[in-house]
Parts: sequence; C-alpha cells; structure tokens
Amino acid sequence: MQSAMTLKPTTKPRPKPWIEAIHAYTPGKSSASDGRTLIKLSANENPLGTSEAALAALAEARSQAALYADPACTDLRRALGALHGLDPDRIVCGTGSGELLHCAVQAFAGPGDEVVFSRYSFSLYPLLAYKVGATPVMVDNMDYAADVDALLAAITPQTRVVLLDNPNNPTATWLPASEVRRLHAGLREDILLVLDEAYAEYLDASEQRTGLELARAHENVLVTRTFSKAYGLAAERIGWAYGAPSLIDFLNRLRGAFNVSMSGQKAALAAVGDQEFVARSAEHNRVERARFVEALDALGNYGIRSIPSEANFVLIEFGGNLRAEAAMHGLAEAGYAVRHLPGQGLPNHLRITIGASEDMAVITQWLSSMAEATA
Repeated sequence: MQSAMTLKPTTKPRPKPWIEAIHAYTPGKSSASDGRTLIKLSANENPLGTSEAALAALAEARSQAALYADPACTDLRRALGALHGLDPDRIVCGTGSGELLHCAVQAFAGPGDEVVFSRYSFSLYPLLAYKVGATPVMVDNMDYAADVDALLAAITPQTRVVLLDNPNNPTATWLPASEVRRLHAGLREDILLVLDEAYAEYLDASEQRTGLELARAHENVLVTRTFSKAYGLAAERIGWAYGAPSLIDFLNRLRGAFNVSMSGQKAALAAVGDQEFVARSAEHNRVERARFVEALDALGNYGIRSIPSEANFVLIEFGGNLRAEAAMHGLAEAGYAVRHLPGQGLPNHLRITIGASEDMAVITQWLSSMAEATA
C-alpha cells in the first residue's frame, strides 16, 4: 500500500467561486503599444508633483528604514483632526483609501448581501463586493451623474453598503450637499453609506465638508479620502477615513497592522502642513480645466462633448466621426497616455487628467486637428 507521504494530490487548492469571478484592477497606461514612454494623463496624478516639504520628509525618513512605523499613525491622525476640526480618535489611516474601502465592505457585507453603487462609478467597487462574496448592484445614473432616486429604488432587504464616489471617477460629476443628504435620509439605519471623496480638495472649500458633517452626526456614514491626488503622494499609498467610533473600530480590526509606511506617514504629515501647495494644485486645476473645457466646447460641431467636471480630469464623449479609440491612438502618437474606458461601458469616451499647461495645449491642438481631419 502506498504511504500517505507518496500519494499524489488529485486536485489543487481552489479559490472561492466569487474570487474566481474577479478580474484584476486595470490601472491607467503609461506607455504606447510600441513601448514608448508616454506623458501620463491616465491616472489623475498631480501635475505639480509633490510638496517640497513632503519630499524633504521622505528623504529624512530613509534614515529610519530599519524601524517599524507607528501602527496607529498617531501624529498624522492628530494633524488631520486639527486641519479639518475632527476628533482624531475617529480617524483611521490606510494604504491609500482603497484599503479602507475594502475594509468597510468586508466588515458589513458578505455572501447573500448586496453592495449598491451607481453606473460609471470607480471600477474598484464591483471588485470590493466580489472579494467578500457579496452581490454588486449597479444602478442607472442620470447623464453620467449618480441618481439619488434610482439608488434609493435599488435598495432591498439584502442591501448592506452603498458606495458613492463624490466627485465621481471616471465621470468627474458631483452630487451637491442637498442630494447627498437626501440619499442618506432615504437609507435604513443598518445600511452603511460610504462617501469616497478622493477628489474633495478640488471642490470649493464650502463644498468639502458635507460628508464629514454627515459622518460626525450619524453612525452609518463613513468618509474616505486620499493623499494620492491633490497632495501629490500617489506613490506612498496613504489614505484616511472618518466615521463613528464603532466604524473606525471595525476598520482598525481589518486593516494591515503596519499598513502605512514610515516614509508615507512622515510625508503625509509634512503635506498636511503645506496647505499652500494643496491650494496651488487646486487653483492650477481650476484654471487649466476651464481652459480645456472651453476648447472642447468649441469642438461641439464635431460631436465632441465634455462632461461637466468637478475633479482633476475631464471625461470626453466622442459622438461624431472621430471615435474615442482613434483619438487615444492619435494622442499616443503625440506622446500622451489617456484613459479609454470600454471596460466600464464607455467605449466612446476618454478620461483625460488635467496636466501641465503646455501639455494641455498640445492635447487641445491634437484633438482639434483630428476632429477636423475626420469631419
């Protein structure tokens, strides 16, 4: 008889069926099909780079590379609390806001539950549901923006989490405070509303506190934010969330034990202290976005339409002879990577990050030339 030690396995480890259904997240491209490196306007990165104060903090952190970082991100949470007028005990930091979004869904949804979000939301959202065996429920929107009535109509007894990115990625649309409050008021108290505010710093200052105030007042609202956009620290992967003590407790149980690196914490702390850089980034975006949208509006006769944007990118609809895929290849020839979105049901659209002034001028010129050439 063959011993147990020599028996060959008849199968191999198999993941859960809901994991097998997942397709890996696809990031924005940074190179052409022929391998050329392109100027990357496909990932909504900050064209002004990173605050000098944050860069200095990164350099200093190298001397402490042998040490574990503070697992609680104590100094960073205190700084965020002081900046936004929040209790730091109700803040948790993560490896980008993505980790915290995953923890939120993991804590409150599972097999048999539903996670609701709007069509054309962040492409990570269905993956968050699939990872925990929950059912993603994609709700029709209204002219590329979340439709509160449609979201509320989609709520069932199985709904456990509602995800709202505001401003939205990839459409750059935004729900005003009154609509966000109406959405929350229409939800059961046992449903978690997650407000993903990765692009909040690009809104007017008066419009940046809606989510934070809702989360302060209610136990079923969680707000997530990131240092990857306006703060220019995408490479360091730093995010944070604010909510009721019970929500933060569950996120702390699920997040990585030493999830934010030493360098990330120190860079983010320095970045919080350099609000002039954040304001300059937002102002650059406001000016260049307005100029870009004006140029796109001038191409309306060619079937080109810009979707109203409140973020650091613009979604462009191609409804004429010039198609989105052809425009993407043309811009690659000019040296630029932009985001084509057929996988999100937007085959005739490009998402273009607002870049440096000179780059936006080139993009505008190429789009105009291609539109005229195909007319």
